[in-house]
Amino acid sequence: MQEIHERCAGLDVHKDLIVASARWKVGASVRHEVAEFATTTTALLQLADWLEAHQCTHVVMEATGVYWKPVWHVLEGRVALVLVNAAHVKAVPGRKSDVNDATWLADLLAHGLVRASFVPPAPIQALRDLTRTRKQLVREVAQHTLRIQKTLEDCNIKLASVVSDVLGPSGRAILRALIEGETDPERLWRRTTGRLKASRERLLEALRGVPSEHQRFLLALHVEQIEALERGIARVEAQIATLIAPFRERVALLTTIPGVRETTAQVIVAEIGLDMSRFPTAGHLISWAGLCPRMDESAGKRRSTRVRHGAPWLKTALVSAGWGAAAAKHTYLRAQFVRLKTRRGPKKAVVAVAASILTAAYHILRDGVAYRDLGADYFDRRRPDQVVRRLVRRIEHLGFQVALQPVA
Repeated sequence: MQEIHERCAGLDVHKDLIVASARWKVGASVRHEVAEFATTTTALLQLADWLEAHQCTHVVMEATGVYWKPVWHVLEGRVALVLVNAAHVKAVPGRKSDVNDATWLADLLAHGLVRASFVPPAPIQALRDLTRTRKQLVREVAQHTLRIQKTLEDCNIKLASVVSDVLGPSGRAILRALIEGETDPERLWRRTTGRLKASRERLLEALRGVPSEHQRFLLALHVEQIEALERGIARVEAQIATLIAPFRERVALLTTIPGVRETTAQVIVAEIGLDMSRFPTAGHLISWAGLCPRMDESAGKRRSTRVRHGAPWLKTALVSAGWGAAAAKHTYLRAQFVRLKTRRGPKKAVVAVAASILTAAYHILRDGVAYRDLGADYFDRRRPDQVVRRLVRRIEHLGFQVALQPVA
């Protein structure tokens, strides 16, 4: 088998230990030298010197949690780094050891049998950390909101039934009054903004409950946690605004896609970056994101059409944008959703819409152009004969005969 890299190395990275295996060819034979290093900064610098002493031009390592990141930061710029998915480089079972793993990685890299994972540049990595942290904080706010609703139901206060947003101005005013010990429904109602859709009688009946001291304590605890999380989200938003400033133009272009707001556009930039040369086509990007059916065939039969896990942070944002695009009237994305929904169901249809959004984002980031909608009648214009046949069958099914005559 042809060798791509004459001098390379494989790293088996752990929390406190790195096993390095340098590989080079001497005549017709191959030599390996193995060494162990700690994961401290001093030891990582020693690892870099060791690799340079062995004239290794390329180094491969598995993406093991977050333990690979410090190694990447230290070695970046000194050797060509390749990060691989551990599931793609499994060795033969029964010969598992750290030394064998590092040697196996080096052999695969030497023959070009590894597929590098996408590692964005440092500014995009920092932006990615912030957008993911923001999403985690928002999830925690939602969890505390559910716990508040559970506590209110426990004391038979039906606030969630009459207020659309428990954390809105009226909902928070009622919560603060309950925490202070107020139980009179009339006084609780007066704390609201007066803009609730529910009638006064319905609100008074829903607020008729007596929380215990223990329940008031829980309400106060959750409200304090939510307010602290919201302050954290505001700080993250401010930091994102600072880091996104160099990419503001591309973010604005992404928001021209139906269903894509600024938050989703920030996530797209943070997850895939701005350099689309890493993905030869939009199809490669869709496959990397896990928005297309997996390839699972055997004996001429397709066993599964489920999508892969792909990039979960990007996929969830795009699917949420897909639901928004499906509700945007007179657009190509809505027409695509309606067309697929009748045959494949809403879940598969929205995944297809998300893939279309990512395709548009690929071309926008690559070419620096705004989104151009194909139109709600795109599918009718593409295959007018098919539309005519479908409508004729529909009319005949209702018991009528159809005679088609083209308009002059």
